[in-house]
Amino acid sequence: MVVDILRQALMMTFWASLPILAIGFIAGVLLSLVQIVTSMQDSAFSAVPRLAVFLFGLVLLLPWMLNKLVFYTISLFGDLGRYAR
Repeated sequence: MVVDILRQALMMTFWASLPILAIGFIAGVLLSLVQIVTSMQDSAFSAVPRLAVFLFGLVLLLPWMLNKLVFYTISLFGDLGRYAR
């Protein structure tokens, strides 16, 4: 049962963080392409927009992520009697 609980926790963490990771990946690829096309190799040019995109994505997706994690926690505590055997 412990392995099952850990598997479910890791899968919930993966699915909750996947949208933010995807946003970061897409932003990184697009900014790298812009840097290649414009031959601009300034580190601030890549860091500042990437951080802004992460922040915007986090603000946009935080309610959804919290809802998923709260639902998982409630279901875990609801099944606590089953795990306590």
